[in-house]
Amino acid sequence: MWTVIISIITLIVGAVGGFFAGVWYLRKQLEKMQNDPEMLKKMAKQMGYNMNNQQMQKAQQMMKNQNQQFTKGNNRPGGRR
Repeated sequence: MWTVIISIITLIVGAVGGFFAGVWYLRKQLEKMQNDPEMLKKMAKQMGYNMNNQQMQKAQQMMKNQNQQFTKGNNRPGGRR
């Protein structure tokens, strides 16, 4: 009986921990992409887009603006305001 309960609790804790670790990793990757235009260009190419320098600068500016919105507090899309 205890084996089943411990297994379920371990599964839930692992899933929650994995989710937060994934969110943290994704945010770090996005921060790196803002500062590294080559990384952004590589990602765009993998998605099938070829970006010129003007498009690259515009994409970096959009990412910086979006990051500033997230760091201002509770102004997340879909959240309560």
